Amino acid sequence: MLEQQADRVMELSEWSQRWQENKIGFHQPEVHSMLQTNYEAVVNGRSAVRWFFPLCGKAVDMKWLADLGHSVVGVEISEMAIRQFFQENKMTFSEEDVPAVPGAKVFQNSDRSVSLYQCDLFSFSSAVAGRFGAIWDRGSLVAINPRDRDRYAALIVSLMAPDCRYLLDTLLYNPELYKGPPFFVPDEQVQSLFGGRCDVELLQSVDALTDRQRAWGLDALTENVHLLTLKAAN
Repeated sequence: MLEQQADRVMELSEWSQRWQENKIGFHQPEVHSMLQTNYEAVVNGRSAVRWFFPLCGKAVDMKWLADLGHSVVGVEISEMAIRQFFQENKMTFSEEDVPAVPGAKVFQNSDRSVSLYQCDLFSFSSAVAGRFGAIWDRGSLVAINPRDRDRYAALIVSLMAPDCRYLLDTLLYNPELYKGPPFFVPDEQVQSLFGGRCDVELLQSVDALTDRQRAWGLDALTENVHLLTLKAAN
């Protein structure tokens, strides 16, 4: 069923335009319930974990984690989204260029617990900000163009520290009814993308159909959360 969306392409400029026009139905004003439910499984007894948020938008989850004593690094193409995150959470912030990524900027709050990079995700690497002990991927793998998934998986794995616990949120629906984004990512593809390097465990599966998705033409929507950990080196 992947072929229905295989050639679907969203340009970075289209995502920026959605922010400009406030067409951000993907933004959730509350901390994501599946992050809260599976938080302990990700933290796994650790404190002050470095979290990575790919395609972070202005997710309130980032402040929630920072308030719990963790640090957060996010990557987002829209400068407007980043500025709104700090402004709406009443955080003072600084803005600097990123020498390692031409044209990129990094925005940080005063205690540097939240650092948001404004750049193309595929311009980011461990050389910019190191590796991470946790990743929360909500609205990222399901948002990137389907043809870029292999490249995306390679990038994410390269950002995982040896003890990283990667929480991945995916959506299951009939792709013949809706062209995306968010895109359909079946469990089998999670396994094919990451299974060579990671152990993959399905933590939670919920019926996520709301009136918003019914308006897309969907009659069913399942939201799955997976926990990925790097396989031990031989």
